[in-house]
Amino acid sequence: MVSLRGERAASGPRLPATRAGRPAALRLLLLLGAVLKTQESLAQPLTTPGSLKSEGTMVEQYETNVQSCWLEYKKLMDPLEKDWCDWAMISRPYSFLRDCLEFYADYFDLGFPNPWAERVIFKTHQMHFANCSLLQSTFCDPPEDVLLAMIIAPICLIPFLVTLVVWQSKDGEARA
Repeated sequence: MVSLRGERAASGPRLPATRAGRPAALRLLLLLGAVLKTQESLAQPLTTPGSLKSEGTMVEQYETNVQSCWLEYKKLMDPLEKDWCDWAMISRPYSFLRDCLEFYADYFDLGFPNPWAERVIFKTHQMHFANCSLLQSTFCDPPEDVLLAMIIAPICLIPFLVTLVVWQSKDGEARA
């Protein structure tokens, strides 16, 4: 608990004060202001039928713009039919599509990624990249004789190294 003591204001009446000397009323007002500010920032605007209607048209406009992004992307990708799996060739059209979707999502304040953009991205992956696979060679086990040599060599070296260390330590004791 904060101990209060009386403090005389300029006009004369005594105001309770904290140990630090600040009037308690001022601290109470500051605390109240801080609490009200945080509640105001968490407040959500009320949805009205008009705001829902405008949100619906905004989504429709976004979907229209997403379709224009898709058509422009297809126009860029169609001439590259044989090179769809070559990232150097498709990176520019793919980046254009992503940037276009993100731009319109920000413009309509919908956030990115969103369900409409995800649908377009999945559609392009199914259409253009379904037959692409990684061209990395898969690793396989070495032949058995090489594998046995790699396992047995360290096992045989361990007793030799232990013997060498023990022999050197006994030789060092004899010299001292």
